Amino acid sequence: MQTLTLNNGVEMPALGLGVFQTPPDETRAAVTAALDLGYRHIDTAAYGNEREVGQAIRDSGVPREQIFIETKIWISDYGYDETLHGFDKSAAKLGVDRIDLLILHQALPSDFDKTLAAYRALEKLLADGRVRAIGVSNFMVDHLTALLDATTVVPAVNQLEIHPYFQQRAVLDFDDQHHILNQAWSPIGGITFYPGYGEHRRSVLEDPVVTAIAETHGKSPAQVLLRWGIQHGRSVIPKSTKRHRIAENIDVFDFALTADELKVLDALETGRRGGPEPTSVTLAAYGRAIPEA
Repeated sequence: MQTLTLNNGVEMPALGLGVFQTPPDETRAAVTAALDLGYRHIDTAAYGNEREVGQAIRDSGVPREQIFIETKIWISDYGYDETLHGFDKSAAKLGVDRIDLLILHQALPSDFDKTLAAYRALEKLLADGRVRAIGVSNFMVDHLTALLDATTVVPAVNQLEIHPYFQQRAVLDFDDQHHILNQAWSPIGGITFYPGYGEHRRSVLEDPVVTAIAETHGKSPAQVLLRWGIQHGRSVIPKSTKRHRIAENIDVFDFALTADELKVLDALETGRRGGPEPTSVTLAAYGRAIPEA
């Protein structure tokens, strides 16, 4: 497994398993399969399945220090004390004393002071050794600029929607300039064929450019898209609950895309976001109570 070095020196596996919206009863099996197949990075959040992630890790027999656990604080738990308690809830559900990477799930533009207070709580957890690295998710350039102006620790990671159809280059460039690692959620473009994508719904996995490159290398379209992200120096966290797909997604370190192939994939940009608009996130629209451990 290739690793990436974060801006504080912590090493993180370049590829991990995401469990966004995976039902609790399927999460344990997916994480168990991933660890058995060689994954050592699990990305979760306050989705309702942290407990199952932790159970699968404990049952795997893989030493805890070999597994990189990443989780996120939901906007409902923003604020200094609230975020410290949010960490306690996540750690207890995961069954760990320390979390490898803890990030804020998105900015809260309607109450950015609360966002800043949440990040200062992450800084406190980092200073106390309760987390090894801290970061953010779905932060745009203006959010990052305000955060850097008001806090001390530069985020180690910014987790974003990144796939060939939506590349967020201005944010990626800003992150690169500030040594913030770009991490891709929906790295194989799964968001592009969710029902919520509306009239523009189409699968990047079925794009003829992607399928042609896949055929050239004897790989699947998903493997090509993951390789595209990895060769751009990003972390990728594909989601699947099927063992054969989980196995396929990690089998991307035995081939390389050419410079020309990278360019044609880069050229697939549509400018169309699949996930929520980060500037429109509010507690009224997206807030939800996060249960106690």
